[in-house]
Amino acid sequence: MPGKTLSIFIDESGDFGAYEPHAPYYLVTMVLHDQNDDISESIYKLDSHLQNLNYNAHAIHTGPLIRRESIYSQEQIEVRKKLFNSLFHFARKIKFHYLCIQVSKKDCSNITLLTSKLSKKIFQTLQQHVCYFNQFESIVIYYDNGQVELTRILTGIFTPLFSQVEFRKVLPVDYKLFQVADLICTLELLNQKASSNAFSHSEMKFFSSIREFKKKYVKPIQKSGSLYNNTVLFLCREFCGPMNPPHQIIVDLFWL
Repeated sequence: MPGKTLSIFIDESGDFGAYEPHAPYYLVTMVLHDQNDDISESIYKLDSHLQNLNYNAHAIHTGPLIRRESIYSQEQIEVRKKLFNSLFHFARKIKFHYLCIQVSKKDCSNITLLTSKLSKKIFQTLQQHVCYFNQFESIVIYYDNGQVELTRILTGIFTPLFSQVEFRKVLPVDYKLFQVADLICTLELLNQKASSNAFSHSEMKFFSSIREFKKKYVKPIQKSGSLYNNTVLFLCREFCGPMNPPHQIIVDLFWL
């Protein structure tokens, strides 16, 4: 539809360094939001709740929140859970979709292999959902440029794929949806750890059990937001037509 703009908020978990057993994955989360869907009331309610917890103009960072690190090092678990749940329930109430691209660093012996594998996975994921993206006249990508390598990958893939793409550097405190991207990155990473019963002591204490973690957080957020769900696949079929699969796009990845 002409005039529609898609916002994409991107966050990552991991780095481009060597494989380490305690951080075996690199994840990229993309939160997709149609700018026609007004979320201002939900933002106001979240801000009010954070103020009641004495966190004014605060960007919730879920990893340190769970591990009781950084600004949360002196905070009791009850308050940390309230902060976490406030962002989680905000995400559950608004309309958005997300994609999460995951790469096992164990299979990448150097930065070149990691860059190549991550680039291909991001490209393939976007291509699989090209009909969804083509519903929008323009795309605005919000990233904090936290990692130069990922910034280069994103610009190298999005620019050839879509004709109207704008990149904006974001401050997490300014955008709740960027904080939602951080939340989902954390949940998807912990879901990987849960599959191998690898929760740390602080993670187990925060969520009580792996079963409770999956039931209360992973399943609800995946059901409501993941772009792999049937609702969005239906939208893609509706946009492309029942007999017309998404058209193929070829991008020159020589720059890798």
